[in-house]
Amino acid sequence: MRYLPAEWYPQSGIQLTLPHNGTDWNYMLAEVQACFTRIAREITKHERLLIVTPEPEKVAQELMDSGNVCFLQCSTNDTWARDHGAITVLEDDSPVLLDFTFNGWGLKFASDKDNRITHQAVASGILRGRYENRLGFVLEGGSIESNGEGTLLTTSECLLSPNRNGQMKRAEIEEYLSSAFGLKQILWLDYGYLAGDDTDSHIDTLARFCSSDTIAYVKCTNRKDEHYEALLQMEEQLKSFRLPNGMPFRLLPLPMADEIIEDGERLPATYANFLIMNDAVLYPTYNQMKNDGEAKEVLQTAFP
Repeated sequence: MRYLPAEWYPQSGIQLTLPHNGTDWNYMLAEVQACFTRIAREITKHERLLIVTPEPEKVAQELMDSGNVCFLQCSTNDTWARDHGAITVLEDDSPVLLDFTFNGWGLKFASDKDNRITHQAVASGILRGRYENRLGFVLEGGSIESNGEGTLLTTSECLLSPNRNGQMKRAEIEEYLSSAFGLKQILWLDYGYLAGDDTDSHIDTLARFCSSDTIAYVKCTNRKDEHYEALLQMEEQLKSFRLPNGMPFRLLPLPMADEIIEDGERLPATYANFLIMNDAVLYPTYNQMKNDGEAKEVLQTAFP
């Protein structure tokens, strides 16, 4: 019997795939590297950190005093570890490392190097568990949310994208995911998006499980914002969802970040893209005092 644990299940470690000159971050590399270093330091306070990078010697110098870090040296395309990393299920309480294909969010970006990371990590002994080859199916970790009790939350915009598993119908995808993860039900969000998002509406930008019966989600209250109608429809659909026992979910609205424009385009700023660690939650802020504060309060309520 296998199941997909929730993100708050006790973790043996977290993987970061770091930016370098060959990634899309090269135009602002110093700033982004500094951000990743701060994230790395926070993670190592709570658990072990696996850093994937083609240049470990350079990174190690910046994290010498952090401890609790191990390195995997390999070539990478970009930094999206939640999407290209292994997805761990538990089978008879033993970890099974599912290696799906990451195709650059529907063939938008190169991903050939990122697709080799999980196999290299397992072969090197850094990732421990039974390796399971699932490379015949395209799936990103950020596109699914598990409540740890057999319910999977996802978006139809992403999982039904013709550039991912376009040869499969929705029912076939449901059957595949239910078998791979030992699911009882899949809840499909048909509404909600963020302008500027390349992922085709990943669930981790819109709505997140915080406990088996609690969902934090992005709520837009500004009627003039382009997201207002779609996020209102998403909220109504979330209200209609039920647990297998027939009970509704407890819903906690996160604020919508104020518009952030870069090079004439809106960035997909969201407070839903947080990271649950052992005994801590790491969440983004946007120098928006009111919104940042409200997001903190909501997450403190969700994770007391």
